Parts: sequence; C-alpha cells; structure tokens
Amino acid sequence: MYFTKNNDVLIAERRNETIRIEPWGRDALRVRVTRNAKFSGADNALMPASSAAEITEDSHGALITNGKISCFVSNDGGLEFFKDGRSVLKEYARDWTSVNEHSPSMKFSARDFKPVSGSDYEITARFEPQSDEKIFGMGQYRQPNLNLKGCVLELAQRNSQISIPFYLSNKGYGFLWNNAGIGEVMFGANYTQWRAKLSEELDYWITAADTPKAIIENYTAVVGRAPAFPENALGLWQSKLRYRTQDEVLEVAREYKRRGIPLDVIVIDFFHWIRQGDWSFDPEYWPDPQKMMDELKELGVRCMVSIWPTVDKKSINFNEMLEKGLFVRTERGSIQCFDFQGDTVIYDALNPEARKFIWNKAKENYYKYGIDMFWLDEAEPEYSAYDYENYRHYTAPALKVGNSYPKAHAKAFYDGMKAEGQTDIVNLLRCAWVGSQKYAALVWSGDIKSNFTTLRDQLSAGLNIGIAGIPWWVSDTGGFFGDVTDEHFNELLIRWFQFSAFCPVLRMHGDRGPHDIENLSNLDYGGGFSPTGGPNELWSYGEDVYKILKKYLDIRLGMKDYIKSVLDEASRNGSPVIRTMFYEFPDDEACWNTDDQYMFGSKYLVAPVLYQGITERAVYLPKGKWKSIHDGVVYEGGQTITAGAPIEIIPVFERIS
Repeated sequence: MYFTKNNDVLIAERRNETIRIEPWGRDALRVRVTRNAKFSGADNALMPASSAAEITEDSHGALITNGKISCFVSNDGGLEFFKDGRSVLKEYARDWTSVNEHSPSMKFSARDFKPVSGSDYEITARFEPQSDEKIFGMGQYRQPNLNLKGCVLELAQRNSQISIPFYLSNKGYGFLWNNAGIGEVMFGANYTQWRAKLSEELDYWITAADTPKAIIENYTAVVGRAPAFPENALGLWQSKLRYRTQDEVLEVAREYKRRGIPLDVIVIDFFHWIRQGDWSFDPEYWPDPQKMMDELKELGVRCMVSIWPTVDKKSINFNEMLEKGLFVRTERGSIQCFDFQGDTVIYDALNPEARKFIWNKAKENYYKYGIDMFWLDEAEPEYSAYDYENYRHYTAPALKVGNSYPKAHAKAFYDGMKAEGQTDIVNLLRCAWVGSQKYAALVWSGDIKSNFTTLRDQLSAGLNIGIAGIPWWVSDTGGFFGDVTDEHFNELLIRWFQFSAFCPVLRMHGDRGPHDIENLSNLDYGGGFSPTGGPNELWSYGEDVYKILKKYLDIRLGMKDYIKSVLDEASRNGSPVIRTMFYEFPDDEACWNTDDQYMFGSKYLVAPVLYQGITERAVYLPKGKWKSIHDGVVYEGGQTITAGAPIEIIPVFERIS
C-alpha cells in the first residue's frame, strides 16, 4: 500500500485501487474508493464541509483522525473505524490479501467492483457484524421493525417505500451510503453488505458522537436541515379522495367555519385537471379559481393542489416537452412509464430545464391565484413496472441516480417559490431522499391500507424516517384504502387520529369506500371522469366519533406554541419531531429496546394504541416525574405502568422533571 497526504486528505493506492479519506464536517470522515483513473468529483448527497484532520503513518498502515472519529488503513487496504479509540466498524474480508485471524481461502473481499460498462461497476461493500448492535433510520419501509438489525432493505423508491440510506447505531456512530443508485443493504448477523447496481465509485460518510442527538446534528449539518415550519399549517389539514368541484371545497371550508373549528389547510386532489400533465384546472368544474381562493383566504384557510409528475400523451404540454427532451426515457420499447387513468410518461426532475418547465406551469395556473402549497404526489416516481434498468434520466441511468428523483422534484417547487419571495413554504411529497428536508418537504407514508397492522407500521416508519433526517412526516389518518362499512373502521380512525394529533402534521385523508358515488361525467377524461370516495370530514363518522376527534384537535391546537418550538429545533439541529425513546434517554438501556411508544419533542411521551379492542396498555416511564395529560396524576419514572386507554384516551405523559 502506498500512502500520500494532500493537506488533510489521506490517499492510499494498491493494485489499481485508490482510497481517498478526508474530514467532512464535525467528527466525520468521507471515504471514497475507485478503480478508475480518477474520482468523479460528485458530492452526491453531501454539502461542502470544511474540517481538519490529523494523519499519521507507521509500519502497519496509516491513521486519519477528525475529532472523535478515526480510520485506520492497513497495508493490505483494509479499513477500520474508531470512536475515541474504540473500534465501531470494520470491513469484512476473507481473502488472501487481508491480514487477519480468518481463513483466506473463501476469497471473499471487503470491496467488490464488478465491471458493467465503461467506468461503471456493480459495487459491494462488506462490514463485520456486531451481535449486540442496533440499527435505526434508513427512511421508511413497510414493516413494524424499529431496530433494523437482521433486515434486508431494497435501496429503491416505491409507493410507500422511501429509501434514505443513513443509519444510526447504538455503538455511537452514524453511517451514510452516499449513493443515489438502486441497490440493497443487508444488516445480517454474519456481516453487513451494501450493494449498488451501477456506480463509478464506492462512497460513504461516517460520523461518531456520544449521543444520538449529536450524531443527527453532525449528519444534518452536511446534508441539510428543514427550514422553519409555517405557523399557519400547524393545525388541521382536510383532505379526501377527492373534492371534485370548487363548490365542494368551499362547502367544506364553510362548514368548518360554521362549527367554529379552525382549518389551516384544505387539499384539492388529483383529476381537477383535464388530462395528466396539463397542470391546470378543468374550467367546467373549477370555473373561477380566484373567487374560490379569495373566499378561502377570508376563512383563514390555505389551499394545496395535487400535482403529478405524469404527462398524458394527449396533454396540452406533451409535444413541447417531448421535443425539448424533458421526460424520463425508456431504454427499450414504448416511452410509456405509467398507465393509471391514461397513457403517460414522466417528467424528468433531474433535468434542470424540466424543473423550470413544471414550476412555470404551476406558477401560471395555480400560484397566481394564491395557491401556495403543492401536493407532489407519485414523487418516487411511480412506474407501472419498477423495472429500473429500463429508465434513463437526464444525468444518468435510473440504476445509477434514480433514488434522488424525489429530492430533485421537491427542489423544483421550493426554488420556484423561494424566487417568488415566499417564506412559509411546505409541500407534501410521497417520497424523499437524503437532504429532501432542506427543500421544505413534508413526507407522507403513501397509499396504505386501513387496518391496525398498517397503523403499527406507521410508528416505526415515522420514527426511522426522522432518524434519516426527515423531521416533517405524516400519514393518511385512518389509512388510505378504507371502507367505512367495516365494523372496526371508526375505532381504527379514532386511534389513528389520536396518534396523528401528536405527529408533525395532523392531516385527514383517505379513499373512503364503498365506491357508490356516481361520476360527474361519462367521458374518459376531465375533472368529472375520475371517481371520488365518501366524505372524510371530522363530522362524517357520527357524533360519538366527532366528539373524540374534536377533543384531540383541541388538544393539538392548545399545544401550538410547543409544537412550533419542536419544529424550530428541527431547523436548528436536525432533531426529529417524533423521536425514539433512546433519542431522549440514550443512557437508559430499556429505551433502546422500546419500540411501541415515542417522544413528541423532548417533553411528551406518547403511547399510541396500536391494537384493536385494547383498553389499557403497558407504558415504560424513564427516570424522572411524569404527569398524565388526561387526569393530572404524577408517576415516578424508572418503571413500567399499566395505563388506562378506553376509546377516548391515548396515554400521553408530560415530562415534569
């Protein structure tokens, strides 16, 4: 191994492989490895970060240190990372070139570069296991597992799956796979393995710190943090599938006003347009958007409209966009990418000109009326077939860069709105990637089933995506696919609403069956073509349900100042809004093993009811004093209690010492 130092950068070369390790932010190192003539120079998810390192060399190899994190590069090219001198992560190798206690006969290397074409490789990186390690983060996956040790995760975006390849370990470090390509990670008991199907180089970032909060602060410092959350969006968001006319929207807003219920946001969902990709109102059903917006403004309600990235071949914008090359391309066969309610292609958010195009259409057809919130649905983007090998973006094949699409899509609208001078920006997206938070992305968990199994998945989803850097997260309250004739639906809705009241955003949404509402039009296009679901307002489920939902909305509205302070903290240091127990109590081993309750900021412990028919549940209270918000009873911490949870109660405790 040949070592060279270039200021604070350590370069190691051996057998046509070059390793570059450099300080990148506080207590952090960036590692890149290539078998090409030079590095690509791409920063991918990372923002520039200056810091210094100490580099030493001896007969066994070289050591680079930046604060709490060090990396030792041995003479055989193996890498091992240390936090304050204690090993926390080590490459896994069982081959003839590695000098360790294991047999070399397997010919199993820590880093594999399988040539694909030109300068691209399928790249694999392997690390030694730690039997007692716990792993959290990685975005959002449809599973109840909070601790991801033992899980296999696809590194790809899908409807209700969000890949953000950063994890936090209970061993005191955080790790970012700095690659936007399609791949897989296996957090196995025998070894950890990362794989990118198409990449020029191996690239990852690692940091060490004494607490989870400090790890997240280091991480978000180099990938970005959310801006200030607007105060006029902290209350209730009202949505359903779907308000079909401007009169329907105004009738709902007026009813909230008549009942004295503050409504912050009302949402206009899909097919308010004529065809996908028109990005404008169908004038038959939305004849005077300005008049609608003027009345909503008088009622104190903001309006959000749904925008899809799909463009129908019959859209008014299709031919111009095709000629300008603004679509995701297919490598073979038809250019069609998506076939839901039309024959559509997808605009390419990785093309700067395409981003300008879609924003200008939104500005021309929505923003000018005062509509200043956008629901960027299908932001993965969603394909009819997730055949990633068949899609190519402006910058590279989808296999190589596809996971960054939702971040670029968020950037298109954030940049446009910032250029207009808007400061209270929040847009709703169904997907995200590393750093999406800095573009005011409120991420929701996608089109999910209405059942208690899915509700349980939401807790791990919201907590893990927060660790991955996304503090603004929400789910469809009650689930998306729900039938109100189910005898258990009202119970599910109440339990979900109680959970949502203690989430970053409280949003009513869902496709409420049975689907027995006649369409407005018999045509196969236009604003009257698509079906709608049943009513989904607070009062839609009977008086008993309404009273409970109203109670929890009032509780949330009474906490507005506190919720704003928690969101402000997310802007300052990257902390999630809903937090794992260990985030606030890292020295309490029980909190690392608790996965069915959480902290809402630093002050409130929330124990959601996640099973049908439950009227009490166990709650672990860390050391200190805890007061029930419902009856004021104070409990001594350091114990597990049985909390009453009749249908009108979600156990919530205020931390008072």
